[in-house]
Amino acid sequence: MKYQMPLLILSLFFISSCAVNNKNDGPVFKDDVSFLKNYTQTIILSDAQDKAKVAVCPDYQGRVMTSTATGPDGNSYGWINRGLIESKENNLHINALGGEDRFWMGPEGGQFSIFFKKDTPFTLENWFTPPDINEASYKITEQGKDFVQFEHVMQFKNYSDFVFDVKLDRMVKLLTTDDVKNLLNISDLQSVDMVAFQSENTVTNVGKEAWNKETGLLSIWILGMFNPSPASTIIVPLKPGPEEELGPIVNDAYFGEIPSNRLVIQDSLMFFSGDGQYRSKIGISQKRCKEILGSYDAEKQVLTIAHLTLPEGEQSYVNSMWELQEQPYNGDVVNSYNDGPSEPGKAPLGPFYELETSSPAAQLEPMQSLSHQHTTIHFQGSKAALDKMTTLLFNVSLENIENALK
Repeated sequence: MKYQMPLLILSLFFISSCAVNNKNDGPVFKDDVSFLKNYTQTIILSDAQDKAKVAVCPDYQGRVMTSTATGPDGNSYGWINRGLIESKENNLHINALGGEDRFWMGPEGGQFSIFFKKDTPFTLENWFTPPDINEASYKITEQGKDFVQFEHVMQFKNYSDFVFDVKLDRMVKLLTTDDVKNLLNISDLQSVDMVAFQSENTVTNVGKEAWNKETGLLSIWILGMFNPSPASTIIVPLKPGPEEELGPIVNDAYFGEIPSNRLVIQDSLMFFSGDGQYRSKIGISQKRCKEILGSYDAEKQVLTIAHLTLPEGEQSYVNSMWELQEQPYNGDVVNSYNDGPSEPGKAPLGPFYELETSSPAAQLEPMQSLSHQHTTIHFQGSKAALDKMTTLLFNVSLENIENALK
Protein backbone atom coordinates (compact mmCIF):
# COMPACT_ATOMS: atom_id res chain seq x y z
CA MET A 1 0.00 0.00 0.00
CA LYS A 2 1.41 3.39 -0.95
CA TYR A 3 1.65 6.03 1.75
CA GLN A 4 -0.45 8.87 0.36
CA MET A 5 -1.54 11.82 2.42
CA PRO A 6 -5.22 12.44 1.70
CA LEU A 7 -5.89 15.34 -0.66
CA LEU A 8 -8.09 16.99 1.94
CA ILE A 9 -5.15 17.33 4.28
CA LEU A 10 -3.51 19.83 1.97
CA SER A 11 -6.55 22.04 1.90
CA LEU A 12 -6.63 21.79 5.68
CA PHE A 13 -2.99 22.84 5.91
CA PHE A 14 -3.09 25.52 3.26
CA ILE A 15 -2.81 29.11 4.29
CA SER A 16 -1.02 31.34 1.83
CA SER A 17 2.20 33.06 2.80
CA CYS A 18 3.58 36.36 1.58
CA ALA A 19 7.26 37.00 0.97
CA VAL A 20 9.30 40.16 1.25
CA ASN A 21 11.65 40.54 -1.69
CA ASN A 22 15.23 41.74 -1.77
CA LYS A 23 17.66 42.08 -4.64
CA ASN A 24 17.61 38.27 -4.98
CA ASP A 25 13.81 38.26 -5.17
CA GLY A 26 13.50 36.41 -1.89
CA PRO A 27 12.82 37.03 1.82
CA VAL A 28 15.15 39.34 3.76
CA PHE A 29 16.24 38.31 7.25
CA LYS A 30 15.49 41.59 9.05
CA ASP A 31 12.00 41.71 7.51
CA ASP A 32 11.21 38.16 8.56
CA VAL A 33 12.45 38.89 12.08
CA SER A 34 10.37 42.07 12.28
CA PHE A 35 7.32 40.11 11.20
CA LEU A 36 7.91 37.34 13.75
CA LYS A 37 8.41 39.80 16.61
CA ASN A 38 4.95 41.22 15.95
CA TYR A 39 3.44 37.87 16.90
CA THR A 40 5.77 35.94 19.18
CA GLN A 41 8.95 36.08 21.26
CA THR A 42 11.87 35.81 18.87
CA ILE A 43 15.43 35.15 20.02
CA ILE A 44 18.27 36.13 17.70
CA LEU A 45 21.48 34.16 17.97
CA SER A 46 24.49 35.85 16.41
CA ASP A 47 28.18 35.26 15.79
CA ALA A 48 30.99 37.61 16.85
CA GLN A 49 30.97 39.38 13.47
CA ASP A 50 27.18 39.93 13.63
CA LYS A 51 26.75 38.33 10.20
CA ALA A 52 25.61 34.78 10.88
CA LYS A 53 22.21 35.02 12.58
CA VAL A 54 19.48 32.59 13.61
CA ALA A 55 15.91 33.36 14.72
CA VAL A 56 14.43 30.98 17.33
CA CYS A 57 10.87 31.08 18.74
CA PRO A 58 10.19 29.48 22.16
CA ASP A 59 6.40 29.59 21.74
CA TYR A 60 6.72 27.71 18.45
CA GLN A 61 8.21 24.65 20.16
CA GLY A 62 11.68 26.18 20.23
CA ARG A 63 11.96 25.92 16.46
CA VAL A 64 14.51 27.73 14.32
CA MET A 65 12.34 29.86 12.06
CA THR A 66 15.03 31.27 9.77
CA SER A 67 18.67 32.28 9.45
CA THR A 68 21.08 34.32 7.35
CA ALA A 69 24.79 34.24 6.53
CA THR A 70 25.22 37.90 5.58
CA GLY A 71 23.63 40.03 8.29
CA PRO A 72 20.21 41.69 8.67
CA ASP A 73 19.93 42.64 4.98
CA GLY A 74 20.87 39.17 3.80
CA ASN A 75 18.80 36.32 2.42
CA SER A 76 16.39 34.71 4.88
CA TYR A 77 16.72 30.96 4.32
CA GLY A 78 13.78 29.50 6.23
CA TRP A 79 10.24 29.26 4.87
CA ILE A 80 7.73 31.07 7.11
CA ASN A 81 3.97 30.63 6.83
CA ARG A 82 3.00 34.24 7.35
CA GLY A 83 -0.66 33.66 6.64
CA LEU A 84 -1.04 31.11 9.41
CA ILE A 85 0.92 33.21 11.89
CA GLU A 86 -1.14 36.30 11.09
CA SER A 87 -4.37 34.37 11.58
CA LYS A 88 -3.39 33.43 15.16
CA GLU A 89 -5.38 30.25 14.68
CA ASN A 90 -4.55 27.01 16.46
CA ASN A 91 -5.07 24.17 14.00
CA LEU A 92 -5.43 20.98 16.04
CA HIS A 93 -4.43 18.86 13.06
CA ILE A 94 -1.17 20.76 12.45
CA ASN A 95 0.21 24.26 12.88
CA ALA A 96 2.33 24.43 9.72
CA LEU A 97 4.22 27.53 10.81
CA GLY A 98 7.36 26.78 8.82
CA GLY A 99 10.92 26.96 10.13
CA GLU A 100 14.33 25.47 9.35
CA ASP A 101 14.50 23.11 12.34
CA ARG A 102 11.39 21.94 14.15
CA PHE A 103 11.15 19.18 16.74
CA TRP A 104 8.67 16.39 16.10
CA MET A 105 8.39 12.78 17.17
CA GLY A 106 7.43 9.68 15.21
CA PRO A 107 5.85 7.41 14.25
CA GLU A 108 3.10 9.20 12.39
CA GLY A 109 1.14 6.14 11.27
CA GLY A 110 0.79 2.46 12.09
CA GLN A 111 -0.18 0.52 15.17
CA PHE A 112 2.26 2.54 17.28
CA SER A 113 1.33 5.96 15.87
CA ILE A 114 1.12 8.95 18.19
CA PHE A 115 -1.02 10.86 15.66
CA PHE A 116 -4.02 8.49 15.74
CA LYS A 117 -6.13 7.19 18.60
CA LYS A 118 -6.71 3.48 19.10
CA ASP A 119 -8.95 1.72 16.55
CA THR A 120 -9.55 4.86 14.49
CA PRO A 121 -9.12 4.63 10.71
CA PHE A 122 -5.97 6.20 9.25
CA THR A 123 -7.82 9.12 7.69
CA LEU A 124 -7.53 12.88 7.83
CA GLU A 125 -10.45 13.29 10.18
CA ASN A 126 -8.68 11.18 12.83
CA TRP A 127 -5.15 12.57 12.30
CA PHE A 128 -3.92 15.04 14.94
CA THR A 129 -0.41 16.24 15.70
CA PRO A 130 0.13 15.75 19.43
CA PRO A 131 -0.28 19.09 21.26
CA ASP A 132 3.21 18.96 22.80
CA ILE A 133 4.79 19.13 19.34
CA ASN A 134 2.07 21.23 17.70
CA GLU A 135 1.11 24.08 20.00
CA ALA A 136 3.15 24.04 23.21
CA SER A 137 5.60 26.68 24.37
CA TYR A 138 8.98 25.38 25.45
CA LYS A 139 10.64 26.73 28.59
CA ILE A 140 13.98 28.51 28.23
CA THR A 141 16.47 27.09 30.73
CA GLU A 142 19.62 28.87 29.60
CA GLN A 143 20.53 31.45 26.98
CA GLY A 144 23.62 33.16 25.57
CA LYS A 145 24.61 35.20 22.54
CA ASP A 146 25.03 32.13 20.37
CA PHE A 147 22.79 29.48 21.99
CA VAL A 148 19.46 28.89 23.69
CA GLN A 149 18.36 25.84 25.63
CA PHE A 150 14.82 24.57 26.23
CA GLU A 151 13.06 21.88 28.20
CA HIS A 152 9.57 20.51 27.99
CA VAL A 153 7.80 17.60 29.68
CA MET A 154 5.29 15.88 27.45
CA GLN A 155 3.03 12.86 27.26
CA PHE A 156 1.93 10.78 24.28
CA LYS A 157 -0.54 7.91 24.02
CA ASN A 158 -0.03 5.75 20.97
CA TYR A 159 -2.48 3.82 18.80
CA SER A 160 -1.91 0.75 20.98
CA ASP A 161 -2.81 2.75 24.12
CA PHE A 162 0.70 2.80 25.56
CA VAL A 163 1.52 6.04 27.40
CA PHE A 164 4.94 7.69 27.06
CA ASP A 165 6.12 10.23 29.62
CA VAL A 166 8.91 12.20 27.99
CA LYS A 167 11.26 14.98 29.02
CA LEU A 168 12.83 16.91 26.16
CA ASP A 169 16.05 18.86 26.47
CA ARG A 170 16.70 20.86 23.33
CA MET A 171 19.59 23.20 22.59
CA VAL A 172 19.96 25.35 19.49
CA LYS A 173 23.43 26.78 18.99
CA LEU A 174 25.46 28.54 16.35
CA LEU A 175 28.51 26.66 15.14
CA THR A 176 31.89 28.27 14.53
CA THR A 177 33.99 27.95 11.41
CA ASP A 178 36.19 25.42 13.19
CA ASP A 179 33.12 23.42 14.21
CA VAL A 180 32.01 23.18 10.59
CA LYS A 181 35.49 22.31 9.35
CA ASN A 182 35.64 19.42 11.79
CA LEU A 183 32.09 18.27 11.11
CA LEU A 184 32.43 18.23 7.33
CA ASN A 185 36.18 17.62 7.11
CA ILE A 186 36.75 20.82 5.12
CA SER A 187 39.94 22.88 5.49
CA ASP A 188 39.04 26.18 3.78
CA LEU A 189 35.90 28.22 4.33
CA GLN A 190 37.31 31.71 3.78
CA SER A 191 35.81 32.20 0.34
CA VAL A 192 32.14 31.76 1.34
CA ASP A 193 29.68 33.35 3.74
CA MET A 194 28.26 30.83 6.16
CA VAL A 195 25.68 30.33 8.86
CA ALA A 196 25.64 27.00 10.70
CA PHE A 197 23.44 25.94 13.58
CA GLN A 198 22.82 22.69 15.36
CA SER A 199 19.93 21.38 17.41
CA GLU A 200 20.83 18.88 20.11
CA ASN A 201 17.68 17.00 21.07
CA THR A 202 17.57 14.59 24.01
CA VAL A 203 14.47 12.67 25.09
CA THR A 204 14.34 10.91 28.46
CA ASN A 205 11.87 8.27 29.58
CA VAL A 206 10.56 9.85 32.78
CA GLY A 207 7.78 7.29 33.20
CA LYS A 208 7.74 4.12 35.30
CA GLU A 209 7.62 1.62 32.43
CA ALA A 210 10.24 0.69 29.87
CA TRP A 211 9.69 1.51 26.20
CA ASN A 212 9.85 -1.65 24.13
CA LYS A 213 9.01 -2.82 20.62
CA GLU A 214 5.97 -4.79 21.72
CA THR A 215 4.10 -1.69 22.90
CA GLY A 216 5.72 0.82 20.55
CA LEU A 217 8.70 3.15 20.41
CA LEU A 218 9.25 6.82 19.65
CA SER A 219 11.83 8.59 17.51
CA ILE A 220 13.17 12.13 17.31
CA TRP A 221 12.19 13.69 14.01
CA ILE A 222 13.70 17.00 12.84
CA LEU A 223 12.26 18.76 9.80
CA GLY A 224 13.58 21.84 7.98
CA MET A 225 11.43 23.89 5.59
CA PHE A 226 13.18 26.09 3.00
CA ASN A 227 12.26 28.60 0.32
CA PRO A 228 12.06 26.89 -3.08
CA SER A 229 13.04 28.17 -6.51
CA PRO A 230 12.97 26.79 -10.05
CA ALA A 231 16.74 26.42 -9.75
CA SER A 232 16.77 24.48 -6.44
CA THR A 233 18.15 20.93 -6.61
CA ILE A 234 18.24 18.56 -3.63
CA ILE A 235 21.36 16.36 -3.44
CA VAL A 236 21.29 13.02 -1.60
CA PRO A 237 24.44 10.84 -1.49
CA LEU A 238 23.84 7.11 -1.40
CA LYS A 239 25.68 4.01 -0.34
CA PRO A 240 25.97 1.92 -3.51
CA GLY A 241 25.27 -1.78 -3.62
CA PRO A 242 22.83 -4.41 -4.88
CA GLU A 243 19.23 -4.21 -3.74
CA GLU A 244 19.28 -7.80 -2.50
CA GLU A 245 21.85 -6.68 0.09
CA LEU A 246 20.93 -3.06 0.84
CA GLY A 247 17.30 -2.92 -0.18
CA PRO A 248 15.63 -0.37 -2.48
CA ILE A 249 17.70 2.65 -3.46
CA VAL A 250 14.90 5.06 -2.58
CA ASN A 251 11.37 5.03 -1.22
CA ASP A 252 9.62 7.27 -3.75
CA ALA A 253 6.07 5.97 -3.35
CA TYR A 254 4.77 8.48 -0.79
CA PHE A 255 2.70 10.50 -3.26
CA GLY A 256 2.89 8.33 -6.35
CA GLU A 257 5.45 7.97 -9.10
CA ILE A 258 7.90 10.87 -9.51
CA PRO A 259 8.63 11.95 -13.12
CA SER A 260 12.11 11.12 -14.37
CA ASN A 261 13.01 14.79 -14.82
CA ARG A 262 12.37 15.39 -11.11
CA LEU A 263 14.23 12.46 -9.57
CA VAL A 264 17.51 11.32 -11.13
CA ILE A 265 20.01 8.78 -9.80
CA GLN A 266 23.61 9.05 -11.01
CA ASP A 267 26.00 6.52 -9.54
CA SER A 268 26.08 7.27 -5.79
CA LEU A 269 24.02 10.46 -5.94
CA MET A 270 20.35 11.26 -6.15
CA PHE A 271 19.05 14.59 -7.48
CA PHE A 272 15.54 15.70 -6.55
CA SER A 273 13.72 18.88 -7.52
CA GLY A 274 13.14 21.53 -4.84
CA ASP A 275 11.09 23.90 -6.98
CA GLY A 276 7.94 23.78 -4.83
CA GLN A 277 5.85 23.01 -7.91
CA TYR A 278 5.29 19.24 -7.75
CA ARG A 279 4.19 17.40 -4.61
CA SER A 280 6.57 14.50 -4.04
CA LYS A 281 8.65 12.89 -1.30
CA ILE A 282 11.60 10.53 -1.04
CA GLY A 283 13.01 8.48 1.83
CA ILE A 284 16.36 6.76 2.32
CA SER A 285 16.92 3.76 4.60
CA GLN A 286 19.77 3.32 7.07
CA LYS A 287 21.53 0.92 4.70
CA ARG A 288 21.60 3.54 1.96
CA CYS A 289 21.87 6.94 3.67
CA LYS A 290 24.96 8.93 4.61
CA GLU A 291 25.49 11.63 7.23
CA ILE A 292 24.70 14.53 4.91
CA LEU A 293 22.20 15.62 2.33
CA GLY A 294 21.79 19.05 0.84
CA SER A 295 20.41 21.40 -1.76
CA TYR A 296 21.71 24.02 -4.14
CA ASP A 297 19.83 27.15 -5.24
CA ALA A 298 21.50 28.31 -8.45
CA GLU A 299 19.59 31.61 -8.46
CA LYS A 300 20.82 32.79 -5.06
CA GLN A 301 24.04 30.74 -5.17
CA VAL A 302 23.30 29.11 -1.82
CA LEU A 303 24.41 25.60 -0.87
CA THR A 304 22.49 24.12 2.07
CA ILE A 305 23.71 21.12 4.04
CA ALA A 306 21.77 19.01 6.54
CA HIS A 307 23.97 16.78 8.72
CA LEU A 308 22.72 14.11 11.13
CA THR A 309 24.21 11.84 13.72
CA LEU A 310 24.31 8.22 12.56
CA PRO A 311 24.96 5.73 15.36
CA GLU A 312 27.16 2.72 14.68
CA GLY A 313 25.63 -0.66 13.92
CA GLU A 314 22.21 -1.61 12.63
CA GLN A 315 19.37 0.28 14.27
CA SER A 316 15.58 0.23 14.26
CA TYR A 317 13.77 3.23 12.74
CA VAL A 318 10.04 3.80 13.18
CA ASN A 319 7.71 3.43 10.22
CA SER A 320 5.25 6.29 9.62
CA MET A 321 3.06 4.81 6.88
CA TRP A 322 -0.68 5.25 7.42
CA GLU A 323 -1.57 1.59 7.78
CA LEU A 324 -1.22 -1.33 10.15
CA GLN A 325 2.34 -2.35 9.41
CA GLU A 326 4.13 -5.64 8.99
CA GLN A 327 7.49 -3.91 9.62
CA PRO A 328 6.95 -1.10 12.14
CA TYR A 329 10.71 -0.63 12.69
CA ASN A 330 11.90 -0.49 9.09
CA GLY A 331 11.36 3.22 8.40
CA ASP A 332 13.40 5.92 6.68
CA VAL A 333 16.35 7.77 8.24
CA VAL A 334 16.37 10.81 5.94
CA ASN A 335 13.60 12.29 3.85
CA SER A 336 13.08 15.16 1.46
CA TYR A 337 9.76 16.64 0.47
CA ASN A 338 9.00 18.96 -2.45
CA ASP A 339 5.76 20.88 -2.19
CA GLY A 340 3.35 21.46 -5.03
CA PRO A 341 -0.32 21.41 -6.01
CA SER A 342 -2.29 18.47 -4.61
CA GLU A 343 -4.07 18.28 -7.95
CA PRO A 344 -4.20 20.37 -11.15
CA GLY A 345 -5.49 23.87 -10.50
CA LYS A 346 -4.84 23.76 -6.75
CA ALA A 347 -2.33 26.04 -5.02
CA PRO A 348 0.73 24.54 -3.28
CA LEU A 349 0.73 24.26 0.50
CA GLY A 350 3.68 26.66 0.78
CA PRO A 351 5.43 26.36 -1.45
CA PHE A 352 8.60 25.04 0.21
CA TYR A 353 10.86 22.01 0.25
CA GLU A 354 12.07 20.00 3.24
CA LEU A 355 15.21 18.24 4.44
CA GLU A 356 14.38 15.81 7.28
CA THR A 357 16.27 13.44 9.57
CA SER A 358 15.21 10.93 12.23
CA SER A 359 16.84 9.23 15.19
CA PRO A 360 16.70 5.49 15.79
CA ALA A 361 13.70 4.20 17.71
CA ALA A 362 14.08 4.98 21.41
CA GLN A 363 14.09 1.68 23.33
CA LEU A 364 14.56 3.16 26.81
CA GLU A 365 14.34 2.01 30.40
CA PRO A 366 13.04 4.55 32.95
CA MET A 367 15.40 7.56 33.15
CA GLN A 368 17.38 6.45 30.10
CA SER A 369 17.86 8.95 27.28
CA LEU A 370 18.34 9.12 23.52
CA SER A 371 19.91 12.07 21.68
CA HIS A 372 19.82 13.23 18.08
CA GLN A 373 21.84 16.04 16.52
CA HIS A 374 20.68 17.78 13.37
CA THR A 375 22.89 20.46 11.82
CA THR A 376 21.91 22.98 9.15
CA ILE A 377 24.56 24.89 7.22
CA HIS A 378 24.12 27.50 4.50
CA PHE A 379 27.05 28.50 2.30
CA GLN A 380 26.67 31.52 0.04
CA GLY A 381 29.36 32.65 -2.41
CA SER A 382 30.72 32.57 -5.92
CA LYS A 383 30.09 29.61 -8.17
CA ALA A 384 33.79 28.83 -8.17
CA ALA A 385 33.88 28.66 -4.36
CA LEU A 386 30.71 26.58 -4.12
CA ASP A 387 31.93 24.25 -6.85
CA LYS A 388 34.93 23.37 -4.66
CA MET A 389 32.57 22.60 -1.80
CA THR A 390 30.20 20.35 -3.75
CA THR A 391 33.19 18.50 -5.15
CA LEU A 392 34.57 17.93 -1.64
CA LEU A 393 31.25 17.07 0.01
CA PHE A 394 29.39 15.18 -2.71
CA ASN A 395 32.06 14.45 -5.32
CA VAL A 396 30.02 16.31 -7.93
CA SER A 397 30.53 19.57 -9.77
CA LEU A 398 28.17 22.50 -9.54
CA GLU A 399 27.60 22.23 -13.27
CA ASN A 400 26.47 18.63 -12.90
CA ILE A 401 24.06 19.61 -10.12
CA GLU A 402 22.57 22.42 -12.21
CA ASN A 403 22.11 20.16 -15.23
CA ALA A 404 21.06 16.97 -13.47
CA LEU A 405 17.30 17.56 -13.78
CA LYS A 406 17.31 19.22 -17.21
